[in-house]
Amino acid sequence: MDPVIVVGAGPVGLSLSLALAGQGVPSVLLDEGPGKDEPRPARTVVLHADTAAMAQRLGAATLRDEGAPFAAWRTLRRRQETRRVTFEEDPVPAPLHVPQHALARGLRDAAAAHPLVQLVPDSRLDSLEQEAHGVTVHTRGVETTWWRGSYVVGCDGARSTVRKLLGIRFPGRTAVERHAVAALRTELPWPGEAILHRSQSASVPEVTARPLPDGVWRLDWLLPARGELVTPEALIELIRDTLAGWCGGTTPPYDLIDTGVHTLHHRLARSWRDRRAFLAGDAAHLLGALGTQGVEEGLRDVENLSWKLALAWHHGATEELLDSYQAERRTAVAARLRAADQALPALRGGGGLRGYLPGAGRTQELLLTEGHLGRGPLGAPPAYAPPVAVREVPTGTEPGGAVADVPVTAPDGTTVPLRDRIGLGRLLVVLVAPGTGVWDRKHWLKAGLMPRLAAAVSALPMRAELLVADAYPGAPAHTVLLVRPDGHLAATFAGVRPAELYAAADAVRVAAPVAPVLPAVPSPAEPAEAGALAAETVAAETVADGSADPAPAAAARAGE
Repeated sequence: MDPVIVVGAGPVGLSLSLALAGQGVPSVLLDEGPGKDEPRPARTVVLHADTAAMAQRLGAATLRDEGAPFAAWRTLRRRQETRRVTFEEDPVPAPLHVPQHALARGLRDAAAAHPLVQLVPDSRLDSLEQEAHGVTVHTRGVETTWWRGSYVVGCDGARSTVRKLLGIRFPGRTAVERHAVAALRTELPWPGEAILHRSQSASVPEVTARPLPDGVWRLDWLLPARGELVTPEALIELIRDTLAGWCGGTTPPYDLIDTGVHTLHHRLARSWRDRRAFLAGDAAHLLGALGTQGVEEGLRDVENLSWKLALAWHHGATEELLDSYQAERRTAVAARLRAADQALPALRGGGGLRGYLPGAGRTQELLLTEGHLGRGPLGAPPAYAPPVAVREVPTGTEPGGAVADVPVTAPDGTTVPLRDRIGLGRLLVVLVAPGTGVWDRKHWLKAGLMPRLAAAVSALPMRAELLVADAYPGAPAHTVLLVRPDGHLAATFAGVRPAELYAAADAVRVAAPVAPVLPAVPSPAEPAEAGALAAETVAAETVADGSADPAPAAAARAGE
């Protein structure tokens, strides 16, 4: 079968090729550029627990040396600290801050070393044709070439050629926010801690500072959406005033490394799939205001799409499964955009939050902090409405949500974080069995529920791996969790239920619903929660689609 053609060799395109390769699918990665990434210290990415784990699984070794986890997060208003999160005491891991060129370089090195990834530099796409069983694309560059593929995925950014060749509109809002950015080496009073400072002075409504290795910091200043150009003199004044405000009125010595101005747009492609062609990353969506991260959402696109394409490549897949990529990811990004667009008038215009988002008690600082830390309506990882309606046992993870990263033991006796088993194109079946962590594996593997569960797992219609967890949040003993290949919870069962487990796995494979199973312990809150989710989903689908479709503005972004 022909390889998958991936257009665009930024972090999203590189990640998709590597994710496919990890599932035995070859790809041709067309890079419009020369095959290397220009170092830009002011262009950085914040990765939260799920996306950082994904990048590391894909082989981005640069994260270890060039990424910096936050030691803590401080939120300040004027001169008063309103919130501080210390990650040593927090159940959620610290976000990882890394230069985007370092992330791309690590992924590129991994791709260059993988035999199933063919990197093709200096290749500019100029035509795309689709047939019943494949796609053909034409590129210009050093050589003029035709490429034949099974599928094509446009990961080619805000000005996506793939999207334009498919005739897909890209409506939304232009210049939602504008920021001045600087990367500099200096000493601040909070080594290793990230800062969100609002109303530092009359001229600085909001500034963030995020640490990088070797004493480097990225500073972002919120600017008027449409204002004067930021001159070098104006930026130097911003730097000096900001550093002096944090260091007792005196500007400390600093080494300015890189600067930039970036404008954030909110746009959402009307369609993310056209037969055998798909969109991912900035080609499908632009976002980034209020702490959201465009690169990170692109990596989540990859996690969702890669296992579905791999299943289609190896075994064939239903149209419903391939359509579910758009249904799940577009809805999740639309909800993120909707939350940001509703919050912006209150957060940037000085009004109250009542009426914009649930929970009138939330302060502006708390909402922004959660957006930056990957929590709340602006930042939390997505939960997909699963086609599998099986929830015999309520757990700490709602169906469709990302599973908790608990330690699990595989049949070969190795114990690893659950996230390490994600992304291999197979289902995960996790048995919660307290005490197994202190037993000899040769005893528990052949005792109790395990033989019957192992037989049920081997009979599933998709490849699956059986794992054992000593505990899982909110789950009683003998709970069985069915986890999708992308790490989202599909179903839970009270004990071993081979027929029901098979039906749920088959529903994941074909993206079709199964008959609902009521929880073993009914929860009176569920009907209201389900109604709220349905209402939010319907509303989220309207984001940006009702607006005019002006010509996409250049997203000259110094960072996501």
